Amino acid sequence: MPVGRLLVSMSVPMMISMIVQALYNVVDSIFVSMIDEAALTAVSLAFPIQSLMIAFATGTGVGINAYLSRALGQKDFERVNKTAVNGLFLELSFAVMFILLGLMITGPFYRSQTSDPVILDYGYRYLRIVMCLCLGIFMEITFERLLQSTGRTMLSMAVQMTGAIFNIIMDPILIFGLFGMPKLGIAGAALATVMGQHLAAVLALILNLKKNTDIRFRFRGFRPDPSIIRGVLTVGIPSIIMQAIGSVMTYGMNRILISFTSTATAVFGVYFKINSLIFMPVFGLNNGSVPIIAYNYGAQRRKRVTDTIRLLFTIAVSIMTVGCLLFELIPGVFFRLFNASDHMLEIGIPAFRIIGLSFPFAGYCIAVGSVFQALGKGIYSMINSICRQLVVLLPSAWLLAQTGVLQNVWWSYPIAEIASVLMSTYFYRKITREIISKIGEKG
Repeated sequence: MPVGRLLVSMSVPMMISMIVQALYNVVDSIFVSMIDEAALTAVSLAFPIQSLMIAFATGTGVGINAYLSRALGQKDFERVNKTAVNGLFLELSFAVMFILLGLMITGPFYRSQTSDPVILDYGYRYLRIVMCLCLGIFMEITFERLLQSTGRTMLSMAVQMTGAIFNIIMDPILIFGLFGMPKLGIAGAALATVMGQHLAAVLALILNLKKNTDIRFRFRGFRPDPSIIRGVLTVGIPSIIMQAIGSVMTYGMNRILISFTSTATAVFGVYFKINSLIFMPVFGLNNGSVPIIAYNYGAQRRKRVTDTIRLLFTIAVSIMTVGCLLFELIPGVFFRLFNASDHMLEIGIPAFRIIGLSFPFAGYCIAVGSVFQALGKGIYSMINSICRQLVVLLPSAWLLAQTGVLQNVWWSYPIAEIASVLMSTYFYRKITREIISKIGEKG
């Protein structure tokens, strides 16, 4: 298939499904904001842990996707099957780890950020449910990645949309006690989320067993294969670390912002919900491009690799430029979705306009990162992410906070993205010289 059409067919279903995923996170917070601002703040403070769980699930999924796609490109179907089962074993192990953490760290995690008893009560009830019932998100992401890596992106989209729509429907029912259901408040939001994840996981498993003819699951006599696990984690760990660093950054930013006012933290939470609607299509493009680049790298077809990369860059930056324009022109519209007070609007509108300036730079950096992952050089993405978020963004936010002006803190985002562009370009030139230019042509 021509590269352009292939990238569209692989990416658009994932873009749509990820937009729906982002939409249900937005809707989730909209309903939570109807409780009160403290509930919205509690959910915002929970985001670093939720992001960390997703980091482990999706990072491992990226490793499975890249390793399995490479095996498909090399026509090694035995390794394809073993990769699927070993990847599932890894995801289950991480799920168990977070369930145990959910029993131990929920209270201390919230107390490290605030002493407000209302926020603490909301946060404990919300996060405990999300962590202790996290098996669904790990299984959902694993089985979705198996569908994606074998080109069944429409099925993956159906899985994500099913879970998201179920969540959207159940949110108001469980939060406000509609149709005879108990009124659970913020705990209802958490339960609606995990129920949607478990439903999607079951559907994804069924579709893999019934429709995914490229993979055969063989669990009898299963023993972890160190070489496959190492191959998956070689790509997956940098991706996990990159996203985990995002959790650390979010936690640090929450600490900085709440020193001004809890409303600033709520604004930051709204930002993450809305920006996901813009970033998710780019991540969908990322997920669609990784197996294409990895497959053609395995098949030693350089032109298809470079054509995919050029198209990836163009689309990613274009999407993020549209996002930038939205943040500049209509930031108030976004906040009114969350019952924003005048104080929240006063803080949030300039924050969105400042942060939005960084979006086109972020689009380029995300696209470059997907190339690193597909070519087995995820370590470059990890280094870039560490420098961007921990070496530049957080320190600059802290320094700008010392001015005593909250609005100055938001400038840390454009500063960090410009630094990331410089480093991404350096690594991309290096990988072009050492890997892409040496790929041999076939056909």
